[in-house]
Amino acid sequence: MFNLNPQVQPITEMMRYLSQIFIGTGLIGLLAIPAMTQARTDEAGFQSNGTAFEPSHDSTALNQQPALDQFPAIVDLAQATQPNQADAETQVIEQRNKEIVQQYFDGWRNGTGSFFELLAPEANWTIMGTGATAGTYRKQALLDQVINPTSARLSTPIVPTVRGIWADGDMVIALWDGEATAGDGRPYRNTYTWYFRMQDGKAVEAIAFLDMQEFNDLWTRVSPRN
Repeated sequence: MFNLNPQVQPITEMMRYLSQIFIGTGLIGLLAIPAMTQARTDEAGFQSNGTAFEPSHDSTALNQQPALDQFPAIVDLAQATQPNQADAETQVIEQRNKEIVQQYFDGWRNGTGSFFELLAPEANWTIMGTGATAGTYRKQALLDQVINPTSARLSTPIVPTVRGIWADGDMVIALWDGEATAGDGRPYRNTYTWYFRMQDGKAVEAIAFLDMQEFNDLWTRVSPRN
């Protein structure tokens, strides 16, 4: 070994120090490469174990990916466009209830049946408004206290003319005009809106709206015939 010049020795030491720094930095960079690669792989959604699929550069696979992403939306759209079975059943019931009410109106108008046979035996019928007949009745009480006494004040039966019948769930709404001749020879005309809650082809509840002033006038003006 020969001695270095004292002036050259510090320079040599500095060079050795810098070489160690560069080598260490290079090793650190090499060690960082796998970690960086792993991080990018994780971001791409790939697994890091041995069974994971490598990223594919196949153009076909890339083109298929959007279709897979859209698959749940396609399923939701298909389900939304399928007819709802419950709604279909409700529509069938509504249509059937409308037809039943219309049939009773037709029988009444043709004189071939009594409309109030539509009512179930324990049905409640409510007449809205004020007057001697306003209130809630069971079927037989309605016939005895309102329907028959009204008929006894008429010389001709009321003839209904239906304007429309609508259904919503188990409820049927009928708008109709009634016309008859009173016992004193004067015309009786009224417009009615009847609401029926249907069950098994019968009305179990009814609400009646009408011109109570016209109806009360008939009751107070004309005495029932015996």
